[in-house]
Amino acid sequence: MDVMLTVEGLEKSFKDKKVLKNISFEVRKGEIMAILGPNGAGKSTTIRNIMGIMYPDKGTITFHHYNGKGIPRNKIGFLPEERGLYKNVNVMDILLYLADLKDYPLDKARERALMYLKKFDLEGKDKVSIEELSKGMGQKVQFIASILHEPEFLILDEPFSGLDPVSQEMFKEEIRNLANNGTAILLSSHQMNLVEEMCDRLFMMQQGQKVIYGSLDEVKRKYANFKCTIHGKNDAARLERIDQVRRIEQQGDASVLYLEKDVEPLSWIKQLPDDLVIEELKLNRISLHEIFIDIATNKNLMKEGELNA
Repeated sequence: MDVMLTVEGLEKSFKDKKVLKNISFEVRKGEIMAILGPNGAGKSTTIRNIMGIMYPDKGTITFHHYNGKGIPRNKIGFLPEERGLYKNVNVMDILLYLADLKDYPLDKARERALMYLKKFDLEGKDKVSIEELSKGMGQKVQFIASILHEPEFLILDEPFSGLDPVSQEMFKEEIRNLANNGTAILLSSHQMNLVEEMCDRLFMMQQGQKVIYGSLDEVKRKYANFKCTIHGKNDAARLERIDQVRRIEQQGDASVLYLEKDVEPLSWIKQLPDDLVIEELKLNRISLHEIFIDIATNKNLMKEGELNA
């Protein structure tokens, strides 16, 4: 798969605080790549460096054989976390204005804008001012603005914020369509269930540095050990004697057993004691949400050294 963007050795400091430490990753054509991390991890600073809003102290950003200030901005779409459409301007005017800034033909922009407004249930809203729209409607308009000029590389920062479930599905479908048609997408979100559902690869940061980088399948295999949830009244001391259990969490009659790495699930289940009370049993890998919480809170559910996929 063609590489669309390469970030290599990025470092950035503000006064005496180093906020980016040797950040390196790539985004490929036609993939959805997630950039993840808790607040303060360095995601926004990384995105701002890619966008040329600020420049790194060290490192390079390469986009289609352009470097640094030579990155072709009209090839990039950006949905910022901080929404900023002019409130007293009508929808069509703001969309055409932003398309014009990207040197996109206005006739084509108008045609595409009407198509997207209809697609996102905003038909007839083209002459309505931004301030008259609900938060979710405004989010849809800003999303349309980020893709109207057919960018080759698209950055989406918290794209699902403020959306109801139906609108989330619309966004997910359109983001997948864009990727299927070759757009390289860098997506930042705190909604781990949506990231896990949509993204091909991920780059997770903590305190300005990489902690996980790889495909979702690779991360799941290497980082997400199995856990077993048992519903039934069982004594914790009894559960602790079961082989290959790393730690146990209990809430009421539910016990979650976090298993050692490389457990063979079928063999492990067969060796469970016959006298366990099992009303319901579920065995699966820990979720991306749990991985995120583990890293953000330093719970250390995983062994040290298992972070780098």
